[in-house]
Amino acid sequence: MLEPLLIVYLVVLGLCTGFLAGLLGIGGGMIMVPFITAILTARGVSPDLAVKVAIATSMSTIVFTSISSLRAHHKRGAVRWDIVRGLAPGIVMGAAMASVGVFAVLKGAWLALFFALFVSFSATQMLLDKKPKPSRGLPRTPGLTGAGSVIGFLSGLVGAGGGFASVPFMTWCNVAIHQAVATSAALGLPIAWWRARGSRACLQVRSATFLFPRCS
Repeated sequence: MLEPLLIVYLVVLGLCTGFLAGLLGIGGGMIMVPFITAILTARGVSPDLAVKVAIATSMSTIVFTSISSLRAHHKRGAVRWDIVRGLAPGIVMGAAMASVGVFAVLKGAWLALFFALFVSFSATQMLLDKKPKPSRGLPRTPGLTGAGSVIGFLSGLVGAGGGFASVPFMTWCNVAIHQAVATSAALGLPIAWWRARGSRACLQVRSATFLFPRCS
């Protein structure tokens, strides 16, 4: 049985994640993965396994945050469904490759390092706030599919919903920021769905180690 204090920690983490998911169009993985890793490590789970379990758990919760955020943005008419249709096939392929291929091979330490580098790069890009050329627009379907595969792969690998990659990409292509945030919420759903399906075995390990740490 979970301790009351731990339940409070998880509730607060969920509230913060959900709030930022709706505000910024992110799935919440950038927030959840470090905290869940710390919680699991404190409960005796090996750091190598804790990172993988945190990423897999993050992708499962992003399914729900993406649906909630998507509904709110869709009601305001801010979602660019034409962009979603162009990026989604590549995103599904990229997320599938990350979940059934690289994720299973890489050790948790390498995933943690990649996660840190990915967050640092994304934060730097947002702080620099480079303005795109006025003439730049979205690529055609093959280009969108390729971009989607990269976004899906990176997001699936680090347990993120894709907002930290898809929003900068869309604003770089002169998509309005409010539309980029809303569209990112729609893109987070296929990333999380396919990534969570590929992590089913890891989630089973997560349940055992998290709820019954003495049995691990």
